[in-house]
Amino acid sequence: MSTKIGDFAIPGDLFTEIKSHKGVTIVGPGLRRNEERPNSLFITQPGKLCFKAPNVYWIEGRRKRYIPKKGDLVVGIVTKKAGDTLRVDIGSAEFASLSLLAFEGATKKQKPDAQVGDLVYAKLLNAHKEMEPELVCIDSYSKAGRLGLLSNEGFLINLSPLQANRLLDVDNNPLLRTLGRKLVFEIAVGVNGKVWINAKKTKDVFTIIKSLELAEKHSDKDIMHSCRKIK
Repeated sequence: MSTKIGDFAIPGDLFTEIKSHKGVTIVGPGLRRNEERPNSLFITQPGKLCFKAPNVYWIEGRRKRYIPKKGDLVVGIVTKKAGDTLRVDIGSAEFASLSLLAFEGATKKQKPDAQVGDLVYAKLLNAHKEMEPELVCIDSYSKAGRLGLLSNEGFLINLSPLQANRLLDVDNNPLLRTLGRKLVFEIAVGVNGKVWINAKKTKDVFTIIKSLELAEKHSDKDIMHSCRKIK
């Protein structure tokens, strides 16, 4: 069955009106390229078919389990340390692996002091069905940027992957920008729904957490109104 933007799609449906930008189309969660028809996409999970100009497509569903995708930025919890390799819980069906050498400036003699229970903000290097997800904390220029171990002084909360994607879409979801005008805080939002928050005042952290949790149940208009009341 052929699907259009905005339709509720189910696995097996086909979308054929693909737009590209400079020959590139970005395929997000819930979609898979059709090898037999290069200009079409298969729907792999139920939800609303969404599009963001000029070339981004994804399915906005209500799934709770995160499905790893190459290039995703995620927040994970270190669950095991074996030699130079960390096992990291990113909320998917399998734990991900993260080498201690995949940090900026890391060498055999000088590596980050990561321990079980630590939080990390990382990027998915590989995400194949036949292999465990692989993480790195550096970009293509071997720089950390925003990636790396997160402070143990912060708080971790779990949101739905859908809500996390909305937070990352800053242009269309100004919640974090509105909170930033009222409060001073640090935040790392993972596509997997894990969100790390840190602020000087504990009450500010709880205010932010409450705002993020309410955002899943209320309209953007109501949320912005509530944020403006924060003192």
